[in-house]
Amino acid sequence: MIAEFLASAYPWTKSLHVISVITWMAGLFYLPRLFVYHAEKVGAGNDTDALFQTMEYKLLRFIMNPAMISTWVFGLCLVFTPGIIDWSMGWVHAKAVAVLGMTWFHHWLGRRRRDFQEGRNTRTGRTYRLMNELPTVLMIVIVVAVIARPF
Repeated sequence: MIAEFLASAYPWTKSLHVISVITWMAGLFYLPRLFVYHAEKVGAGNDTDALFQTMEYKLLRFIMNPAMISTWVFGLCLVFTPGIIDWSMGWVHAKAVAVLGMTWFHHWLGRRRRDFQEGRNTRTGRTYRLMNELPTVLMIVIVVAVIARPF
């Protein structure tokens, strides 16, 4: 019964998964950028600091968190759809590791947002610039693993 539903819903599930991933990735690229400018250009306790905190909070809470959750939900639906995943293939495991890395990064960003909120950010704009490259690398791994399936 569930397997039949997942199979019939496959095109919709895959579409919603891709939409969720795109939304999540946009946030994963943008939030560290906000942190760069927040760390480099904004002092603590002023109106601009409050504005950045509001933008960072709303991006994480209302866009990134729902996008991450829906990415996982629709991704797991795809995993459990009969005939979609061949667990003997290496690409599946590479994608899984990269998705776990992306999820870790999401939570790392959440902790950094709290640092700004509590006035205890100690990281520089350079740190956030470097960390901003991580989702790009993970995205490349995921896209190549899923589309090219090199292993």
